[in-house]
Amino acid sequence: MIAEFKNEAFINFSLPENTKAMETALVRISSQKGGHYPLVIGGEKINTQSFITSVNPSDFKEIIGTTASANVELAEKAVQAALAAFADWQYVSPQERARYLFKAAAIMRRKKFEFSAWLVEEAGKNWAEADADTAEAIDFLEYYAQQMPKFAAGMTVVPSAGEQNECFYIPLGVGLIVPPWNFPLAILTGMTTAAIVTGNTVIMKPASTTPVIAAKLMELWEEASLPPGVVNFLPGSGGVIGDYLVSHPKIRFINFTGSKEVGLRINKLAAGVSPGQKWIKRVVAEMGGKDAIIVDSEAELEDAANGIVSSAFGFQGQKCSACSRVIIVKDVYEEIVAKVIAKTKALTLGPASDPAVNLGPVIDKNAYDKILEYIEIGRKEGRIVAGGAKGAETGYFIEPTVIADVLPNARIAQEEIFGPVVALIKAEDFEQAIAIANDTEYGLTGAVYSQNRAKLEKARREFHVGNLYLNRKCTGALVGVHPFGGFNMSGTDSKAGGSDYLLLFLQAKSVAEKL
Repeated sequence: MIAEFKNEAFINFSLPENTKAMETALVRISSQKGGHYPLVIGGEKINTQSFITSVNPSDFKEIIGTTASANVELAEKAVQAALAAFADWQYVSPQERARYLFKAAAIMRRKKFEFSAWLVEEAGKNWAEADADTAEAIDFLEYYAQQMPKFAAGMTVVPSAGEQNECFYIPLGVGLIVPPWNFPLAILTGMTTAAIVTGNTVIMKPASTTPVIAAKLMELWEEASLPPGVVNFLPGSGGVIGDYLVSHPKIRFINFTGSKEVGLRINKLAAGVSPGQKWIKRVVAEMGGKDAIIVDSEAELEDAANGIVSSAFGFQGQKCSACSRVIIVKDVYEEIVAKVIAKTKALTLGPASDPAVNLGPVIDKNAYDKILEYIEIGRKEGRIVAGGAKGAETGYFIEPTVIADVLPNARIAQEEIFGPVVALIKAEDFEQAIAIANDTEYGLTGAVYSQNRAKLEKARREFHVGNLYLNRKCTGALVGVHPFGGFNMSGTDSKAGGSDYLLLFLQAKSVAEKL
């Protein structure tokens, strides 16, 4: 009997035994740094002359590892391997497919500190953020495994005299998984797991900044004895193999998480029909946000300030759910600004491996340069009241930056920065605050702090985001608890970690037999 789903508990690093375990894991993986990881296609390990180098964003002189880098010929080989595996995998019972996921979850749980250590070193996550990433990956494995029997039972149909009728779900086929670098374990695991537990086979193309963590996940699939070809590991340049795979006539679906620009390009390419293609491709896309926290004049201001700082600067603001706009009713504006400044200045910036650090580095030089450019724009569009400078130049460190007195239509109030920068905006009243919050092309997450029930109910109705939080921060969605995904340019309205997510990777077949 399958136990009731329960979210994986977070590690309490105030306990000496947990601190010791994390330190030990960091030492253990240090001996593996600089290692090389091949492609895995149909179970075959393949090396290439070209490769991807992953560096430590806390110390960009340190190489975390390298992976082989696929070309078009190897991308085609991966498609064929996934097609061959699909011939059998689609008919494996849903219960058996789920057992592979339960096994993978058990392995990951045993290696929890080690996976978190890789997240610290390759992605620049502090200990708590890395642990949350690993816990979420375990959650996805177990949650989707537990959801699968519900869909295996098929759709309920109305009886008809003289006939036997049923409507059941079948997989789509071969899918392309394109994950982001910011949750390189959790989101990659969730995207892949949902596809394979429903009977599909996939090509897993990891982000080029975090390929080693993806290679470790591939090793986990192999350790769990997943049949060869069900998951194929194909790091490579998006410019070299990305368009080829998205446009391939045998690719049935693309599951993407990343920027709006790339997501829209994938959607456009996937809408085309290539010679030999028999279907309309399905695109599942999550594309970021410009998330706002509203602070009402009747809010608990200390709670609001804590929620703002946590949401804005957790993992250096590199979350699609991160708070990048704070909309404050004018009556409490100055008080909130002062509290946010004080709490921001109390944060520590440094190498992610240091347990005392709140903020580590941003992911790479492209992100570093882009964020610094936005800070310079912010100097002209508002008043920098905290941060605004580089940190130590041994890594990609940027101070947590608060920019006050920003107009709602300013660039830093409208464009996704994806870094430790938050804009503070003054609203005349709660009505205007809601209007400002909705005045964006995105619609992913948002939060409202107020003790006024009527205002909270107004936000429920009118704040147009996929994930709305009342009197709490706008980050930290839990699998099964807060189904995650947004509206408008934030994606295709799917809900990762929700009870209907697996339907995105299934199609319904109705069969009627005359008796």
